[in-house]
Amino acid sequence: MAAEHHEAVVVGFGPTGAVAATLLGQAGFETLAFDRAREIYDKPRAIALDHEILRLFDGMGVAEAVLPHCAPFPASEHFGVDGQLIRRIDMVPEPYPMAFVPTMVFSQPPVEAVLRAKAAATPGVAVELGTECVGIAVEGSEARLRLRDEAGREREMTAGTVLACDGASSFVRRSLGMALEDLDFDEPWLVVDLRVTEAGLAKLPRNAAQFCDPRRPVTYIVGPGNHRRFEIMLLPGEDPQAMQRPDVVLSLLSRWLAPEEAELWRAASYRFHALVAREWRRGPVFLAGDAAHQQPPFLGQGMCQGLRDVANLVWKLAAVRDGAPAGLLDSYGAERGRHVRTLTTRIKAIGRQICERDPAVARARDAALIAEGGGRPPVVTRQEIVPPLETGFLAGTGHPAEGTLFPQPWVRAGDAWARMDRVTGGGWRVFLSADAPEAPGAWRIGSPGSGAALVERDGVAAAWFARHGVTAAIVRPDHYVYGVANGAAELAALLSGLAERLQPTRVPA
Repeated sequence: MAAEHHEAVVVGFGPTGAVAATLLGQAGFETLAFDRAREIYDKPRAIALDHEILRLFDGMGVAEAVLPHCAPFPASEHFGVDGQLIRRIDMVPEPYPMAFVPTMVFSQPPVEAVLRAKAAATPGVAVELGTECVGIAVEGSEARLRLRDEAGREREMTAGTVLACDGASSFVRRSLGMALEDLDFDEPWLVVDLRVTEAGLAKLPRNAAQFCDPRRPVTYIVGPGNHRRFEIMLLPGEDPQAMQRPDVVLSLLSRWLAPEEAELWRAASYRFHALVAREWRRGPVFLAGDAAHQQPPFLGQGMCQGLRDVANLVWKLAAVRDGAPAGLLDSYGAERGRHVRTLTTRIKAIGRQICERDPAVARARDAALIAEGGGRPPVVTRQEIVPPLETGFLAGTGHPAEGTLFPQPWVRAGDAWARMDRVTGGGWRVFLSADAPEAPGAWRIGSPGSGAALVERDGVAAAWFARHGVTAAIVRPDHYVYGVANGAAELAALLSGLAERLQPTRVPA
């Protein structure tokens, strides 16, 4: 038997692994996180975050350190065959439902440094860099791992739980034979990151853009500061490695920039895939992040999906440790698998439109989109494209509010306004509308002068209750709505049912 044992092991210490390690440590798990790379990759890869992830960061205690490296993600304007606007994808307007700008661009290296530092400083978390996993096996309720350091020394250990956050080529997933399902999207693209001069910035679009040109589709993203990204579709017969050469990249960008107007930060060729794990769990081993799914980047949700994975999983691990039925862990793959498939299907549909190479079909696409908007380019929000939870650990009443994210209004905290989670904390919570009957342990949300425990500034929660036609919501630790009710009797029945499902875990009563 291996002498070394850990309650939890996180394989991979990128953003998903670092967040997983922090959440595990904050939940009281003794955790080892490791990665074969010592240094953070010094060039940007992911570029977008949404308000759900910023809310997660705030709960971890890192939002204020992350926000200086972020900027609002402007609207994405889609242009058709003849350069005309055919669609606009924007974010929901103020007042923002999660108290953060709904979609942000960010610089990954400094944000990843914040996440790594937070994990390393979390009590109960040990971090080893320059260490890789070279063997893993499931043995009953535990996993056995073999690790190798940079000097070639190997050691074995056991773990009660393993989170495989080791990327698209995941050693853990391949070693355990956990297959990926191909969702039928495979396109070669060149991703180019630039630091642009003031003269260059003046020439570039102020908003993000999708140039849906059948001759060569191109994506343009406005990053923080002077960071700009172009994603350029590669055409049949083009060598992905040759297309990364600086002279070729500058030639491709000549429509927008002169060579002296930008510094090439990174150029990398990728195949944009749509893949999802058929099996998210093998006993004590769970896949998360790119190890579990890969999707086209057209909505900027890749990293967000990995962070949703670990936020979903860790509270369930803690609940089972504290006495909830072990079957709760099966809801992880059910919930995240369905969510990933639904969102990937929607992103694929947008991607297919962007990638259309047949001019006649592209013109028909342009006309159809304009018709959809009643003669004008339609406007959709990024937030409505991201689905709710559709299955899993929910009340199961069929109410459309189930599985949605509960809003986070700004609420009164002493003499100032604060984001609601700062006042209520995390964990299971019950929220009531201003006119709901009293319920022990619940938080009533009302307007100034209402006498509610939570006085909200902008009516965000009041609008949510009115829109869904309910007076109470039971909210999970990951901020998703477990169930909703009208009146004290319905709420009491929901809470009783939840207690039965989680016994003896303490829930609101």
